[in-house]
Amino acid sequence: MRREREREREMAVWGGLCLSWGRPSRGQQKACIARAGGFNYDPKFHGASSSSSSSSAAEPEEAKEKALAEKGFFVNRSRALLGSGDRTFRLAKSALLSWRHFGLGWAVVDPETPVAKGVKFCVCVKELLPWVMMPLQIAYVVDEACSSGPARRASFAFGSGTLRGHLLAGEERFSIEQDENDQVWYEIFSFSKPAHILSGISYPYVRLRQKYFAHQSTQAVLKHVADQHSES
Repeated sequence: MRREREREREMAVWGGLCLSWGRPSRGQQKACIARAGGFNYDPKFHGASSSSSSSSAAEPEEAKEKALAEKGFFVNRSRALLGSGDRTFRLAKSALLSWRHFGLGWAVVDPETPVAKGVKFCVCVKELLPWVMMPLQIAYVVDEACSSGPARRASFAFGSGTLRGHLLAGEERFSIEQDENDQVWYEIFSFSKPAHILSGISYPYVRLRQKYFAHQSTQAVLKHVADQHSES
């Protein structure tokens, strides 16, 4: 307990950001969340990252992305095929529930964090020297079982919104979808804009890091699914 309290004291706050010279402890993350308050972006965009699972979703998604871009948000989407079949879907879903998609070393989330609406958590990112703790709140969770018939589909997704004290303002969704052809997809969708002077002056770099994260996160989920398949 003493060591935990000492590490909490090591947390620094600069310009509203929570920083740590070492990998943030749970106590530091809780302290950061306690400082955060509510969402830091317009309420009319709360839940805007959610995706329809209807067959006509493509056109509305394009229109939504255009509308977000017109409001100054950078929209980022990454989609990758994980495999096929019910087992692949279940394994990929378990990867999200256990935060394997954030097990990257330089970007981490406490794996004990429940995936449930309203839960607040920190994404801890190592950039240059200090770690940065960025608070978010899960805005929604979608868990749709397979339907019967030729158009059977299943999906699992959750979206998180940024809180005050985050470098960015916006939302990010992680989703696993099993389509009508039994193929299983992993998708990351986000919209964001700078919410701090630091991200404002380095936003081209931030956008590159978002794309890099999407690539590494996809590799982490693919590895989890492959490893679990090989053990069976």
